[in-house]
Amino acid sequence: MISITNLSYYLGSRALYENASMHIKPGQKIGLIGLNGTGKSTLLRLIIGEYQLDGGVISKAGDVTIGFLNQDLLSYQTDDSILSVAMQAFERQNHLQKQIDSLLHEMEVDYRDALVDKLARAQDEFAALDGYTIQSKAEEILEGLGFTTDDLHKPLRQFSGGWRMRVMLAKLLLQKPSLLMLDEPTNHLDLPSIQWVEKYIQNYEGAVIVVSHDREFLDNVVDSIVEVSGAKLNFYAGNYSYYIEEKALRNEIQQGAYENQQAKIRQTERFIERFKAKATKAKQAQSRVKMLEKMELVDAVIDENARVNFRFNFSTQPGRHILHLDDVSKSYGDKKILTHSTARLERGDHVALIGANGKGKSTLLRIIAGTEPTTKGERRLGHNVSFSFYAQHQLESLNVDDNMLEELKSANPTKSEAELRTVLGCFLFTGDDVFKKIKVLSGGEKSRVALAKVLLSQANFLLLDEPTNHLDMQSVNILIQALEQYEGTYVIVSHDRYFVSRIANKIWYIEDEQVKEYPGTYEEYEWWMEERKSKGSDGKAAAPSVAKSTPPSPKSSASDDERKELQRALKKATQQANEFEQKIANLEQQKKQLEAELATPAVVSDGKKLQAKTTDYQRLKTQLDTVQEQWEEVMLEAEELEKKLA
Repeated sequence: MISITNLSYYLGSRALYENASMHIKPGQKIGLIGLNGTGKSTLLRLIIGEYQLDGGVISKAGDVTIGFLNQDLLSYQTDDSILSVAMQAFERQNHLQKQIDSLLHEMEVDYRDALVDKLARAQDEFAALDGYTIQSKAEEILEGLGFTTDDLHKPLRQFSGGWRMRVMLAKLLLQKPSLLMLDEPTNHLDLPSIQWVEKYIQNYEGAVIVVSHDREFLDNVVDSIVEVSGAKLNFYAGNYSYYIEEKALRNEIQQGAYENQQAKIRQTERFIERFKAKATKAKQAQSRVKMLEKMELVDAVIDENARVNFRFNFSTQPGRHILHLDDVSKSYGDKKILTHSTARLERGDHVALIGANGKGKSTLLRIIAGTEPTTKGERRLGHNVSFSFYAQHQLESLNVDDNMLEELKSANPTKSEAELRTVLGCFLFTGDDVFKKIKVLSGGEKSRVALAKVLLSQANFLLLDEPTNHLDMQSVNILIQALEQYEGTYVIVSHDRYFVSRIANKIWYIEDEQVKEYPGTYEEYEWWMEERKSKGSDGKAAAPSVAKSTPPSPKSSASDDERKELQRALKKATQQANEFEQKIANLEQQKKQLEAELATPAVVSDGKKLQAKTTDYQRLKTQLDTVQEQWEEVMLEAEELEKKLA
């Protein structure tokens, strides 16, 4: 169908492609992968002829049609309804519909046989092209991509960039080109829409090339992987999981060949060095020189799996309870997001907040962060909880006059420049990139800097809204490693199923205007949801939930004497809690002082002093943990007393 032979393309002196080749067969589903900047999107533009080749040939069969979904389509705006925009895919049918309407209007006053024949021919062709079903097809695809029936007749201009991209995707799917090229389609889709697109592509009759960093999506839709690496196109027959296994095997073979060749080169060079001056061996030495010159060198395997080599930690340990949301309600006009909902977070909870767009996931994060206005109910952070919030709007908090190193240093002054460079390297900033000012960075680059800044903060509670957007697979892997090492608590909104499966020990979702919790991994949650669907919505497979909404407690029927006793007990518990908080503050101050003393040269260089200070530090740490546990017990007791008095 399409053949790419000896493709070469240069950006200045840098070769994006050099003598690269691949073939696209009818019906083939290809995942195009590689690090950011290796030229994946460029290859798609070369295929459609938008860029000119520097060498090689791209040949296409005469009947090939190509549809290309790319980020440029985000800027497209019109006052036409999204249904009309999607139906632009049916160019011939739309032309025939206009012709039929015109003929019918003309025949209201003119009944010539020629007009009747022309109308009949147009109607026959329109029917043969399934013209009477095109609107229902467009509606089906748009609703599959997350639009409601009411949305279909709203102007495209009213929708955000991500939703406009969905309309463009719907238009492409309706055109059914023989080659469908999708550049990061899942970036603008929620989980239900991603799953719908997966099923559509699986049944798509044409060929597909998809650029994606979503491993689960690639596993579910492609039958082959083409990796852009070393200015070449490397083909793997199978999905992404197969590619991982096959690449590891190829790397092992290549590394063995490289090491054997290097050993042979060293032996040959030693022979040449030893015998080049001896007349009896000079001829043999010279032949070996020529052999080395002609030798086709095997490249060493480059490890592209960057690893985090330091811990993302925090200095202040929080109490057991991180967050309480009680009787929280939030709405936008008539649209209700939460109604009298309750949620709890304990220390060490790693929560993934998932679900369809429009359900209120980002709103819930802002409520937790305390930045969402006009929210009813109570939000309480626990003792010593400090949080850091990553979201797209947080980019505005970056200091545009700082360079990247300065911006990260402001988040964690204790890290060395080498450590900060390592973190920036993990997020694709290398060499002199780290000295670029924030104001010259693209939106995606600012997002990566903001994410690195959040991870470097010493917060013990993280809120992350779609952190994997703008990250390639290597950077997503870095983020996973960082979160696996992180000993604090976090809530993360994400539609990347592989990412969620690696970082979450609890799942939150919003249903019936309530925050609900599944207390398990994402795989277990998926299994439970399938079971729930198979049993219907009668509640037979209800989730074990500790974040569910609880109705307000009825007024206590306790007598006056009992209430006075409860009030005395509550006063005592509150007083004890205040005393414990004061003790905790004093112990933390002593702990900081000891930490400073342990870092002084006088202590470090004196073994006895170091041992004594270390013993004091461990004893103090144990005492602090004990007092924190006592404080938590008293706080729990006070909460129970408050409920009884309510």
